[in-house]
Parts: sequence; C-alpha cells; structure tokens
Amino acid sequence: MKAMILAAGFGKRLRPLTETTAKPMLPVGGKPLLQHHIEGLAAAGITELVINTSWLAEQIEGYFGDGSDYGVSIRWSREQQPLETGGGIANALPLLGDQPFLLINGDIWTDFPLHSAAKKHLSSHLDGWLLLVENPEHNPQGDFGLLNGQLLSQASEKYTFSGISLLRPELFSAAVTASPCFPLRELLLPAIDGNRICGEVYNGQWCDVGTVERYRQIDNQLK
Repeated sequence: MKAMILAAGFGKRLRPLTETTAKPMLPVGGKPLLQHHIEGLAAAGITELVINTSWLAEQIEGYFGDGSDYGVSIRWSREQQPLETGGGIANALPLLGDQPFLLINGDIWTDFPLHSAAKKHLSSHLDGWLLLVENPEHNPQGDFGLLNGQLLSQASEKYTFSGISLLRPELFSAAVTASPCFPLRELLLPAIDGNRICGEVYNGQWCDVGTVERYRQIDNQLK
C-alpha cells in the first residue's frame, strides 16, 4: 500500500509562523510535524510515500529528500499553486498507482495507530474509508454522520473528519470538476450519498494544527 501526505497548503491561519517556515516543517515535540507522519507510516510498514508540496516546497523537499534516512521512499508532487485537497490528490494520481492508498492531512497530529488503517480492506462496492473523531471546539457541527459503519452526509449527530482515510484512485479519476483546484469534500459527498464510503470513530488523541494557538498547545504537550 502507498500513502499520500497533503503538505501543499499556505498555512495562512498559522501566520506569522508560516511566512518563512512551511507548515509541515513547524516543529512539534522537537521535530517537524511532517516527520511524525513519515515515521508513523514507516512503523506501520507503509514505505512508498507521495507528498505534495507548493508553498516553500524546496524547504520541505530539501529536508526529507528521497526519504531514505527515514526508511521510506518519497516521491514529490509539486504544485505551482496549491490545488486544495482534492485537486492535489488528483494531480498526484500517476504516482499513486491503481490500488487504494492511505491519505493523511499534513496539518494534523494524532496517536492513531496507522498500522490498523494499513490492514483495512475496501469491499468492491466501496470507494473509501474515513476516520472520524469527536467534534473539537472549532468544528462543533461536525462533518459527517455514521450509521452501522456507513457515512452519512445528513444526520442529527455528526463527527469530524480526522484527515485520515483510505481511498480508491477511481474516486478521483472518474471525477468531473469545474477546476483543477477543488476540495476533497466535493468528491466525498456524492460517494457518501451513494453508500460508497464507510468509516469509524477514533476516541484517542487528535489535533488539527491549524492555528497558532492549537499549534502551541500540541507542541507544548509533546515537549
């Protein structure tokens, strides 16, 4: 199984920290946030990685190189301008192959055991599996409902998408979008309504490192 880490965002909500440091390179617990994901994937036996970059791409690519120092092989998918989550994945499809791949948002931190995601098997009628978490303060309404392991776009009780998923490339290759720049949610919603996305809730530690305040909280926690 291959994995893709999304690392191309500007990190606007983390300014001024991200004006000279790429968001994935911000130190969390003494090492770049992106390194936590790379090491976690390597420990789970997932060693073929694709990472997209854009803002301060040279800084990220220069630091991690081909990944050999971390026990992985990294292929870089550089974007002239960030293509958002969905567009970034679609752009990297030639590097990801034709099998389901693990996707991780580069701006989260979690203690979720990635080896359990690596063991997931998507039934032939499913296009994806999403890991959900309880709603944090900054997303009280949640993103998706869950009933008997099936995701719902409409529900009285919703959970937050953690940024970790297992997806089929077909979800993107068959997509028709108005622009090459689009969010992943744009493809997930019709797939969810077609009962093609399953999921589960994780109750362990998880943090969206999206603001200076939340970044400092998780950095202090891990020091």
